[in-house]
Amino acid sequence: MKFALCNEMFGEMPWPQSLEITRRYGYTCWELAPFTLGAPPSELSQPRRREIEREIRSAGIDIIGLHWLLAKTEGYHLTTDDRETRRRTAEYLADLARLCRELGGWVMVLGSPQQRNFPPSMTHDQAEANAIEVIEQLLPTLEETQVTLALEPLGPAEGNFWNHASQAIAVIERLQSPWVKLHLDCKAMSSEDRPIADVIRSSAQHLVHFHANDPNLLGPGMGELDFLPIFAALRDIGYDRWVSVEVFDYSPGPETIARQSMECMQRCLAALK
Repeated sequence: MKFALCNEMFGEMPWPQSLEITRRYGYTCWELAPFTLGAPPSELSQPRRREIEREIRSAGIDIIGLHWLLAKTEGYHLTTDDRETRRRTAEYLADLARLCRELGGWVMVLGSPQQRNFPPSMTHDQAEANAIEVIEQLLPTLEETQVTLALEPLGPAEGNFWNHASQAIAVIERLQSPWVKLHLDCKAMSSEDRPIADVIRSSAQHLVHFHANDPNLLGPGMGELDFLPIFAALRDIGYDRWVSVEVFDYSPGPETIARQSMECMQRCLAALK
């Protein structure tokens, strides 16, 4: 397993300092939130894209891809009944896929609950049909760029769409595309009706990316969630991809979050040897 940080936790900290903290505590990759790049994808010039990639990689840090794909945007929605909005959303996600590839990334995590929740007048099946239509429009660009779209189940505290890993897996199996896979998040899985380790093992066939965090919105080891069974399950399924630390409470500061999270994850790995 390899370890990454989601870059939005650094806030306004200059990138050189953020990248130095990343490297100091043993992380080797960043997962980028598009809203941290200073402009919408359509406004990021090719020179600016190359500059972003060069700045990160020159610090010895790779770029895994993008997440928070639709956060802090307007006019996009995954499950809406409005066909034009769905078309615009697919086009925007295609722009992100091209940006992801140009930055050297390979995965996009589709979470963004506010842009996928559906109203009481709509059923989950109807919302899912709309979401599938958006993803189907995106598939040619995913294949062209060789970027994987990772569907992220989120708990009911975030919204009402794809609350369980099984729901995202059903869409993945229906689409039958090598470019649409599963992303799992510890905070989100803590709301499932079975242990997180069981969710991981039953999702092994589709799992492509993973977020480590605590239900208290902090990183691994900064709350009550026991990460040893979680890492045991990842080991058991042979997961050898990235584990990204994603937090939502930035108050301890990025250095404390990076250090304590890595200490917890390394303790778990050492205990499993």
